Amino acid sequence: MRTERTIVITGAAGGMGYPFVRRFLDNDDTVVATDTSADALDRLSAEMASDRLFVKPADIAKAEDCDTVADLARETTGRVDVLVNAAGFFPVQGFLEMSVEDWRKIVDINLTGTALMCRAVLPLMTGRGWGRIVTIGSASVNEGVPGQTHYVSAKAGLIGLTRSLAREFGGEGITVNLIAPGVTITPAAAKALPREIQEAQIERRAIKREEKAEDLVGATFFFASPDADFVTGQTLVVDGGLHMD
Repeated sequence: MRTERTIVITGAAGGMGYPFVRRFLDNDDTVVATDTSADALDRLSAEMASDRLFVKPADIAKAEDCDTVADLARETTGRVDVLVNAAGFFPVQGFLEMSVEDWRKIVDINLTGTALMCRAVLPLMTGRGWGRIVTIGSASVNEGVPGQTHYVSAKAGLIGLTRSLAREFGGEGITVNLIAPGVTITPAAAKALPREIQEAQIERRAIKREEKAEDLVGATFFFASPDADFVTGQTLVVDGGLHMD
């Protein structure tokens, strides 16, 4: 297993990214963690208490903010080995109630922001013969979700982004893969999603329990490892057996 890598993680201080930070720090990697909340990043730093953790508040929907995250990685180690795109936003909102601004906000965070982070980080990954991009998508793209048309559309776009980047940068030894979780009960999701939706997901799964962010750590770490050297452009569904395509 490679250690002492430089890992960039978006959405790092939220319920989805937090266990990723812990797993990579436990592997003796250096982690550059970003999130929109400076206070949440301060709490993350205090809880992890590692001299290999560096934090930077940023809004990934803004190109200039993505560049500042890449700049921190450049100043810290001069390279990026792994980018984990874990940032996302998933409001419930009827399609006819969405304004154009609502639509653009969700697409900007969930799709455009991921592309902007990839664009900012890839110059620090190319030319070295090895790199990993792992993006957290959503298994909702397999069936659609009423009230989340903007979110599901953006997450579907990540599949195309993943495949296209895999083709474009495969010659550099860089792999690009997507993880598609089911409804994952982070603190934010527990508040945003009605309990009946959460329970319906559990009932339809082969593994009948809530999905937690920790359930995605193993798949993410695999895609980021040398064990996945010949795996790229793929979507791995991690939803407890709800979808079995």
